[in-house]
Amino acid sequence: MSIFEAVILGLVQGLTEFLPISSSGHLRIVAAFSGWPDPGAAFTAVSQIGTELAVLIYFRQDVWNILSTWARSLVNSELRRDINARMGWYVILGSLPIAIAGLLFEEQIAEPFRDLRLIALTLIVFGVILGVVDRVTRKHRELTDLNMQRGLIYGLFQMLALVPGVSRSGATVTGGMLLGFKREAAARYAFLLAMPAVFASGLYKLKDIGGEQYAGVGATIIGTVVAFAVGYAVIAWFMRFISTNSFMPFVYYRVALGILILGLVSFGALEPQSGAQAEGGGHAAEQSQPVR
Repeated sequence: MSIFEAVILGLVQGLTEFLPISSSGHLRIVAAFSGWPDPGAAFTAVSQIGTELAVLIYFRQDVWNILSTWARSLVNSELRRDINARMGWYVILGSLPIAIAGLLFEEQIAEPFRDLRLIALTLIVFGVILGVVDRVTRKHRELTDLNMQRGLIYGLFQMLALVPGVSRSGATVTGGMLLGFKREAAARYAFLLAMPAVFASGLYKLKDIGGEQYAGVGATIIGTVVAFAVGYAVIAWFMRFISTNSFMPFVYYRVALGILILGLVSFGALEPQSGAQAEGGGHAAEQSQPVR
């Protein structure tokens, strides 16, 4: 993978991670449109560490309050009713579904789930679901209304993001709005909930970077740094945007992009597995100077 590709893919990761349009799907799509090999599930997972570091810094006060209060509540029973202490347990519980499913379906995530036709369909279907939920649900709850049951449901929706094209933030926010949470509250918890899963996935996939992988160590570092810088700016904008706007612009974009991809694949302009064979270091990966 060249430096130029790493920068572009890092930019795409940073721009799309927090928007409900699927960062993993966009990394796959941009690579296919550009004639590049699929950057692979490992590059996607590791580069997301950059965007989650942006979340950690942006929500640093929330994260500190949750961690410190949760830890103290383990020995101080009076703190166990505090929302920050409870939030710690909700994040742990909500992270279990995606952790278990990620280990069970690791091979499918790395290969079959990255088919462009599946990505296009998930963009459309889950985009429509997001739009319908945003329009019809009564959004009246704040994060103080979270409980164990709702935290687990949030986690089950986050699990759907293992399929590229679904969108981690889109799926989790959709689940939150179905539970009656306000847009901003749903998004805030979605970002907090994502941190354990994303950091764990990225660290787990570090072992797959380099070697025969198309994305070498150097390219992955560059992409991750770019994703961090861009991601921080995007999350600040997104939290302001949804406080006064609906998710419909993202719904229209998802549906239009999904239809475009299906059309290109149907007419033979784009192969559904375009570039995917290079993820493990195949022939197509040799066409670009690697950054190790």
